[in-house]
Amino acid sequence: MRNSFFIVIILSLLTSFSCNDGDIITVEFDFEDTFESCGNLVFFKTKEDPAESLSLQITSPALTIADLLNVGDDNTLTITRTINGTSNTFNYRTYSILPSDLFCNDVPPADIDITNDLESTSGNVVITTVLTEDDNDGIPSALEDINGNGDLEDDDTDGDGIPNYKDADDDGDNILTKNENPDPNNDKIIDDAQDTDGDGIPDYLDDDDDGDGVLTRDEETISHDQNPGNDVTYPDAGADYLNPDAKNSFPATAYRVHTIYKTYVVTLVINNISLPNIYQDVFDFGTLENSALSTSETKTPTF
Repeated sequence: MRNSFFIVIILSLLTSFSCNDGDIITVEFDFEDTFESCGNLVFFKTKEDPAESLSLQITSPALTIADLLNVGDDNTLTITRTINGTSNTFNYRTYSILPSDLFCNDVPPADIDITNDLESTSGNVVITTVLTEDDNDGIPSALEDINGNGDLEDDDTDGDGIPNYKDADDDGDNILTKNENPDPNNDKIIDDAQDTDGDGIPDYLDDDDDGDGVLTRDEETISHDQNPGNDVTYPDAGADYLNPDAKNSFPATAYRVHTIYKTYVVTLVINNISLPNIYQDVFDFGTLENSALSTSETKTPTF
């Protein structure tokens, strides 16, 4: 995918074109629809053929990647800045050859040959961050709206304080949801989720998977490590928690550690760019690529 930046140039102001005075031409800056960042904070796009770059530097007030991740309770953040030509700058540059590591070196490359450098005299920057959290349990978040009211936050099957869409163990039985075959054929349809005891409740939402009257999380009489999956009394029958003939009980005292995966999507739009002889009303700079935007946190619910 590419992000095209269309500009309008009044050719009567340029000497490099042979056209009638007053002619107008639309020119396309054809960049990818993603961008990168460095330091405090330079956003940039580059391309090699032809050698060009677009860059936005923000120093007043300064921003870091950490600032972009500071979303609110609604998991969104909007930051605005004004391009002023001094502390906050936007540039379009062309080069004879695109240098390597153009923006991320403390010491600029020595082989920079800039053939054209245009800087905007105005503009408004809008940076938007949206955080998505998920448990990567094999069930799409939209299907974890158990009560069907459109609000994922109030679906908490095991009552551990973590809603199902972020809960790696939805039923609190210390068997991870992804290991309870919620989607056996990976077709994103969970009507065929594993139901060992045939009680109409899929294993990933059933705290007694084999229906033997002993909670799954209490069927670890061997290991005592918050994982009933490795407690096997009868090897031919598999783990005790799936074997109704194995009814030994060792009451659990804790939940397993949960991992919640966080993905931040940062997008950038610049309004009213004004380069010499060039004006762009709205420019979609694209989506930020940065390893810091994918992270995770661990949480152990109170038992």
